[in-house]
Amino acid sequence: MAKKTAQDDPLAPVTLAVGQEDLLLDRAVQEVVAAARAADADTDVRDLTPDQLQPGTLAELTSPSLFSERKVVVVRNAQDLSADTVKDVKAYLDAPAEEITLVLLHAGGAKGKGLLDAARKVGAREVACPKMTKPADRLAFVRSEFRALGRSATPEACQALVDSIGSDLRELASAVSQLTADVEGTIDEAIVGRYYTGRAEASSFTVADRAVEGRAAEALEALRWSLSTGVAPVLITSALAQGVRAWKIDRVRQQMRGWTPDGVAVALRAVADADAGVKGGGDDPEYALEKAVVAIARAARSRRG
Repeated sequence: MAKKTAQDDPLAPVTLAVGQEDLLLDRAVQEVVAAARAADADTDVRDLTPDQLQPGTLAELTSPSLFSERKVVVVRNAQDLSADTVKDVKAYLDAPAEEITLVLLHAGGAKGKGLLDAARKVGAREVACPKMTKPADRLAFVRSEFRALGRSATPEACQALVDSIGSDLRELASAVSQLTADVEGTIDEAIVGRYYTGRAEASSFTVADRAVEGRAAEALEALRWSLSTGVAPVLITSALAQGVRAWKIDRVRQQMRGWTPDGVAVALRAVADADAGVKGGGDDPEYALEKAVVAIARAARSRRG
């Protein structure tokens, strides 16, 4: 069946979208739906979760229609389907219906691997939707977004956008879309700076401010939020260093009032240790940052006696 179908044909009988990146999974679905509706504007789309796809449901949805309408059946989180429903899906894979496109969204991994293997065995069209955990992957994503929109952006601009926005692909895609809509010509680092620079830095300095003020719990909360949104650890250590050293700024001078020389020394050592930890000197950059934040906050509290 699908073995003879070109892998780049979104109207293949079965499309298998594998991964945990929600934006890419949604795009895989959107591509199939768009192609189906281009072929037939009245295409019926059914988007189902595992609890909605009970044994027998797929057979009902894919039974021949009196009007031979085109249909797209989307099954999300296919790795969570019940054993009986998996049997139904595997049986369907062996004899897919005409004018129907089945889209299986699967997280990958060991859970539900039997269904994953069965879809691959029959030659399902496969779309990779991996979670982008590495900065280099997000950078490549931004570059591809600009290319897809037919626009040129300098390498420095792409890097600045990743540094400013963080790890959320939807936000990165939205930022690329906004820049291409608002700006003519090549997009460079200065343009990105006008739009977005300051977001990552602001969250980094929030961590530093709370730590220097001795508010450990709030500093840790800000740290975890910053890391979860993709702020580079080196930006946070830089902000911590500036927070501890910036004696001449009025706001910081108020924060630092009463700091003892020993407390400052402890804080500076903590920053140095964290800096080394996030630059390859340790196994866990997040833990290195947490240790530094707690050490600085304790040093700040020591001024109160």
